[in-house]
Amino acid sequence: MTQQPMSDARRPPSGGPKAAARNRAALIAAAREVYAEHGLDAPLSAIARRAGVGQGVLYRHFPDRAALAAAVLEENVRQIERAAQETDLAGLLGVITWHLTESAAFIGILHTDRTDAVPSYAVTLSQRVERALRALLPGDHPLASEPDDLMIAVAMVSGAVTGPTPEHRERRARAAWRLLGVEVGPVRPVEV
Repeated sequence: MTQQPMSDARRPPSGGPKAAARNRAALIAAAREVYAEHGLDAPLSAIARRAGVGQGVLYRHFPDRAALAAAVLEENVRQIERAAQETDLAGLLGVITWHLTESAAFIGILHTDRTDAVPSYAVTLSQRVERALRALLPGDHPLASEPDDLMIAVAMVSGAVTGPTPEHRERRARAAWRLLGVEVGPVRPVEV
């Protein structure tokens, strides 16, 4: 028996552009969580399930794994740029630390060495994080004495962010900042 297509009167509404934007945001949030728990090789089906959408919706927004990871990183950097406009250096470092504890992929862009072997979007994202930090960094701050000191310190802290839970990773990150003599504000995401 062949099924007849649903008539427009019986077809459930798709939700339109608002639903598409919600689904995309849910997929990015779910990807950040799943990547933090299982790494960048986590099954895309787990991300779709966590977001509460089907895999078709995931692929409609992100044609492949790389596109989804890039979207997560872009969202991380946007939140950091927004925090740079709303807080001081300690507050911004708290937001960056939150991203370090929640997003394994984010750590990777902070270790970008800006060579030809690295995708250009990763270099651009790393530079945007550095610009956001530099905008709030006083000239007499210890991390402002040498041009590379700021991002080396961030990379050092990100290297210390290991452990089984976000709480454990946060404790390690705070200890690393403390050892560098840097004050960090509350470790929190940017309110969306």
